[in-house]
Amino acid sequence: MRKRWYILFVARDAEGQLRKIPIPVHYLYVFLVGAIIGMVTVTGMAGSYARMLWKVERFNDLRAEKDQIKRNYSQLEQVSKEKDVQVASLGSLAGEVSAIYGLKTNSRLIPTNDNVQPEQYQASLDTLYALKGSALTGAAAAGLQDGSRRLASLSDWTRAADAPSLWPVEGRLTSTFGERVDPFNGEGAFHSGIDISVAYGTPVHAAADGIVSFAEFMSGYGKMITVDHGHGVATRYGHLSGFAITPGQHVRRGQIIGYVGTTGRVTSPHLHYEVRIQSVPVNPHKYLRTTMAHMGKKSDS
Repeated sequence: MRKRWYILFVARDAEGQLRKIPIPVHYLYVFLVGAIIGMVTVTGMAGSYARMLWKVERFNDLRAEKDQIKRNYSQLEQVSKEKDVQVASLGSLAGEVSAIYGLKTNSRLIPTNDNVQPEQYQASLDTLYALKGSALTGAAAAGLQDGSRRLASLSDWTRAADAPSLWPVEGRLTSTFGERVDPFNGEGAFHSGIDISVAYGTPVHAAADGIVSFAEFMSGYGKMITVDHGHGVATRYGHLSGFAITPGQHVRRGQIIGYVGTTGRVTSPHLHYEVRIQSVPVNPHKYLRTTMAHMGKKSDS
């Protein structure tokens, strides 16, 4: 005869009688199996939750890394763009200086598949430094003034009435066009215009007739005005304290468009002035020939 096993629970009822409650043993097995399944389920859920937390944390790290890479890419893209503008500007300057002095291409400096000797490199560097020195000292400006007809690429607008030949302010030149030492970090930097030191609030005059295409705050420049003179020529006036015009307004040569200030990246009141041809900065020195005093004398005569 098959034996049956029971689990007895002894309890006392309301009348004080002892009562025995038999439970078959196989019920205990069912309970244990259920408890094990429950524990496995809870453990699995806990593991899934932990994996989910890890994945969320990893996703956040990847997203932060992506954002940082995107910011770095934007910065590198901006630096690359600035370098391209500098190369184009210096290339334009070298071409203009070469045209002024009637220089021709030296066949020894043209890249070839042949081995280039060290003395050829040194000769090219000497030529570059000579051109750069003469261009930034004013000798090139004088040559351009005497021989502008030979510069076919610039003759169309240098003869035009809207050429930016008027000094926007009259003061001491504190920084020239081209390479210089950055006043903030002491490192070499490219200066895309000239700095003219004058008193705070000095009126700034339009260098030529044109239309105001920009008049607001720009990083580094502070409050800045851009005047479009046509023919791909534009002038910029930076670090202003205020505006005397509005975007879209037509201005005349000598008209007051703003006032000297200290906005943007500056150490003292001055005007940062640029001339750009097809968005490429060029040396403003070679176009500045007239002051407001001279304009007054001409109008009087």
